[in-house]
Amino acid sequence: MTLLNSPTLDNPSAPESAIGRRAMIASMIDSQLRTCGVTADAVIDRMRSVPREDFVPAAARHVAYTDRAVPLGDGKFLAAPLVHGMMLQEAAPRLEDSAVLVDGGSGYLAELLRPLVGTLKVLTPEQALTAARGSAKADLIIIDGAIEQMPDALSKRLAGDGRVVCGLLQNGVTSLARGRKSGGQIAFMPLSDLGIPRLPAFDKPKGWSF
Repeated sequence: MTLLNSPTLDNPSAPESAIGRRAMIASMIDSQLRTCGVTADAVIDRMRSVPREDFVPAAARHVAYTDRAVPLGDGKFLAAPLVHGMMLQEAAPRLEDSAVLVDGGSGYLAELLRPLVGTLKVLTPEQALTAARGSAKADLIIIDGAIEQMPDALSKRLAGDGRVVCGLLQNGVTSLARGRKSGGQIAFMPLSDLGIPRLPAFDKPKGWSF
């Protein structure tokens, strides 16, 4: 759903509602991001520049900047602005990073991240479950959603001492989490409870119950 030539606020092809959009973006930044500690200049600049309404269905454009996830259909969501802001800030992407993003279905986070890293590979959740063949290891993996478990195939894409930022689903509660790879294993640390859309592809297998 990513629009390669989607209009930005400084693009003369932007729609006539650009003034209203500027006000909505300013409100999003001041009342949702900054008040919750998202203050990194690179994150604010990207979220100011990329129009969220270009990544949702036309009927949902009017709620693109509100503080909740926007349904996209087929069980996919555009996460709330705070989720993406906190993920990017925690990831602290660098221009020397080789990054992998597991897309939640909107394409928005990929558009935010792309100019902040050296290379970016975007995967669907289903692609993330399959083994990579001959690919360079990633320094950074961001998962645009909440997971119950990290698939082995995705873990193997991460370089030694590589880092992961994602949502973590534990006991029905989602939180922002960061992970670090050490000794071939990834250990996660939950950071703060946050409403993050779940990615069913990363659910733990359900066992039998009697």
